[in-house]
Amino acid sequence: MTDLLREDLRDAEAALLKELRAQRRRIRECWLGDGTPGQLTLGQKIADQVAATMGSWRFIIIQTCALMIWVALNVTMLVYHWDPYPFILLNLALSFQAAYAAPFIMMSQNRQQEIDRQAAEGDHQVNLKAELEIELLHQKVDALREQEFMLLTQSVRKLTEMLMEERAARGGTAAAG
Repeated sequence: MTDLLREDLRDAEAALLKELRAQRRRIRECWLGDGTPGQLTLGQKIADQVAATMGSWRFIIIQTCALMIWVALNVTMLVYHWDPYPFILLNLALSFQAAYAAPFIMMSQNRQQEIDRQAAEGDHQVNLKAELEIELLHQKVDALREQEFMLLTQSVRKLTEMLMEERAARGGTAAAG
């Protein structure tokens, strides 16, 4: 029974190890050694660049300064207000920016989600492998404990036999003497 279980575990372990190696190979093919994505399409590269740019403090600070200058010039300009309060042209520009930025950011997030999903799947496979290893270790410890128990039992039997022989020898010498 235990031999059959061990054989099943070894087969499962070998299959899992083969799958982990194949998955690691696929990830290496998809990503370059320095952690940057390899073989990306032009759209993916643009989406990543736009998301990285718009998600930076530099972009937020520059945009905030540009908006403050826009509002200040249109409020304080004495001669020509190209976008008077309520700043309809500014709202149009910001809406245009948001309309184009959102799909780029969503594309980048979808790619990142796929990468995270693959990483989670890899982690799951590693956890399964660790679980199999732990099961094998439990089996080995149980086998060692069983072997040690058998040795202790044999030692106790031998010591009991020796004690009985000693008592018999003493009983025989006491009866003779």
